[in-house]
Amino acid sequence: MTFLEYFKIGNSWITSGILYAVLLIIVVLIIRYFARISSFLREVKGELRKASWPWESDPKIKGFKKYKELVDSTIVVLIAMILLAAFVQFWDFLQVLTVGFLTEIFR
Repeated sequence: MTFLEYFKIGNSWITSGILYAVLLIIVVLIIRYFARISSFLREVKGELRKASWPWESDPKIKGFKKYKELVDSTIVVLIAMILLAAFVQFWDFLQVLTVGFLTEIFR
């Protein structure tokens, strides 16, 4: 096996060439816009420091008490999703019955 055979992907030089060209374009774009990307990441980091996180910052609080707000929010979201799924299922069932009834009438 020659040295170049190690760079072949999927036993096809066409596939390999396309993949390496895409990777080269991505690398060139990252290098070209590195200043913008790094500035964006610095701003994101600064904004995340300002965010209100759903857990206690007091180091004395341990266990699940530290994550009370997070657990409560998660429970609220799960209950809302279950209710929404039940609502959609109810209307879907009602529509299936209605369409079935109407198709039987007009046969």
